Formats: sequence, structure tokens, C-alpha cells
Amino acid sequence: MVKKTEMNPKSKLREIGLNLVNYIKKGENPFLDIPIRALSNVIFDPHTNLIKMGDKTAKRYLFNVAHIRKFVQTIDAAAISKRLLEENKHVSLRQVYYMMKGTLSGSGVEVVSDGDEGQTESNKAVEDLELITGLTREQLNINAKKLGSVAGKVIIEDGGDTIDWSKQGSGGWSVPSNVENIKFKKVNAKFVLYMEKDAIWERLNEDKVWNKLDCVIIASQGQATRGIRRLLQRMSDELRLPIYVLADFDPWGFYIYSVLKFGSIALSHISDRLAIPKAHYLGLTADDVEKYELTKYVIKFKDVDIKRLKEVSEYEWFKNRKEWQRQFQLMNKIKGKVELDALVTKGVSFISEKYIPEKIKSVDVLN
Repeated sequence: MVKKTEMNPKSKLREIGLNLVNYIKKGENPFLDIPIRALSNVIFDPHTNLIKMGDKTAKRYLFNVAHIRKFVQTIDAAAISKRLLEENKHVSLRQVYYMMKGTLSGSGVEVVSDGDEGQTESNKAVEDLELITGLTREQLNINAKKLGSVAGKVIIEDGGDTIDWSKQGSGGWSVPSNVENIKFKKVNAKFVLYMEKDAIWERLNEDKVWNKLDCVIIASQGQATRGIRRLLQRMSDELRLPIYVLADFDPWGFYIYSVLKFGSIALSHISDRLAIPKAHYLGLTADDVEKYELTKYVIKFKDVDIKRLKEVSEYEWFKNRKEWQRQFQLMNKIKGKVELDALVTKGVSFISEKYIPEKIKSVDVLN
């Protein structure tokens, strides 16, 4: 399993380079030992409630026709990261792609392909670098997308600027890709509400739920970005705030909760930096659909929904959770999903004034 390293990122990259040079000096074929990122190499630890990466690895050799291109791409990503760290600058994944564009010296062979294929190649090179070093791309000064909004009675310091989350207008504060250096200066909140939809966040923000319930509201567009997941984890661990996840009653909403709480298969190597084992599901359940008379708003499943439900229900981390299995069974029975947006039929601000306060008060959550 890849362990979180405490080594300085620049030192770690230098170590990788020196190892490769030593192989060459000894007349050996230089190689990179890369952990295998697949379901077959993922382990669920019931003691920590985290999805973790196993010990299986694959060697990638420089002098191997099948390996050489990916080998060079990974080394190029390492060189770019080393340069960024030395200059104390950050770039996006898209910019890494352009920085990798070019030909191998004296060969005329492109390091990465053109267009979407090349972007995929450079992305995977960065991912491989994460696996090899045990560092996150943010620690390597490579940022992902920032999609998300926050509001609440919290004051932070970010990049030398003091920011008040309660005074960011209708759009809220935009969550950056890298939240490692954010300092929490003043926090007046009892819990955090995370939601997958920005439309729901906008309703809660307009209704000033964060002020009325003394909480923080955070949203992304679909699956949470790494920056949001890390921010939520920090608020859970450092501020000891309960994290409640608002999601639709559908396989995708359940999956979003699963990723937040247990970690994801794709990022199992950094679950300890992203997952929130103490997160609670506050979203729609089969019981809510009946309680709030939402059956008329059921959206019938497509084949892709049925397939996703089966996959999620069979995850090891859900297998022995009786209430979750009950929800899966009831969802499978009605063969449909219900969105949080349907609560608007009870009143424009029903979700703010009734649904959330009642569920929080009665601790009506799933774990």
C-alpha cells in the first residue's frame, strides 16, 4: 500500500531521479515500480472505514518497447513538477499537457499525442507520479479544477488574505484546488452541509440557512472535487464539525456519499487525505419519498442506473450495513429515483425551513 510520505516533494523527486541514474551506471534497465490502481488492488479497512490501496505493483522499464512511452511521460511529469516546486509556481492539468508537448530528443517521436488522447496521457502520467511518490498532485504544484461554493460564519486566511465566508454574496467563496495552506481564524458553526447540486446550494444560501442553523454550506457540481473533499476532511478532523451529505435518492447520490465517506477506488492511494469516515448521509431516502409524498415524482431508471445500483449495493463497505441494504432494496423495488429538487413542490423554501431542520433535529441520518 502507498503510504503518505513526509519527505519534502523536491527531495522525493530527486530521489527518484538518482535511483534511475544508479540503474544506468550499473548497466541495468531503469524501471519505475508503480502501484496498480484497480479494484483488484483495493482493500477496505473496516477499522478505519477507509478504502486503501493494496501492495500489488507493476514494473515499467525504460528499455521496453511496450513501456518506453509511458515511462518517458511519467519522468517528464516529474521534471515539470520539480521545476514548478523550484519556482514556487502552480499550473493546471491542462497546462501540464502543453508543457509535455514536444518530441523526444533526436527521435522525432511526440511525448504525448494531440488533443484529448494527449490530455489523457499527460493526466495518467501525473497520476502515476502521485502513486510513485505518495504525494498528491497538489503537493506537486499541479492543480485540478475548482468547482464549488461555500458560505458560513467562518473567517479564514488564504494566501495572506483574510476572507469572511459570510460576506461573499450570492455566489459564495470559490473553493480552490489546493486548500492545504488555508488557516481557520474564526469558526461559528455547529456542522457542515455538503450537497452535490449548486442549485440546492443557491436555495440554501438565498434562505441564509448557514446563518439560521449556524452551519457551513458547501456544494460542487456532481462529484466533489479533490479540493472540496480535502476541505471537508480538514473541517471534520481539525474543527470537529459533523459533515452531512445532501444527495438525491438515486444510485449516483449514494455513490457520491460513498466516495466522500470511504474514499474512491481511483484515489485509494490518498484516502487518508480525502475521505471523511465520520460523514453522515442526510439526503433523500425511501422513507422520505413516502413521508413527503414524492412517489409521483419518481424518475424511472434507465439501464445505466440499474447497473450502478447493483455495483454500489455490492461494495464491500455497504454489504454489512443493514439500513443501506434496505435502501438499495427499496430503490430497486420502485426502479426509479427521486431528486432533492422535487421538494420544491412542498414550497420553494421547504428544504430550508422544514426538511433540513427536521432531519438535523431528529438525527435522521444514515452512516
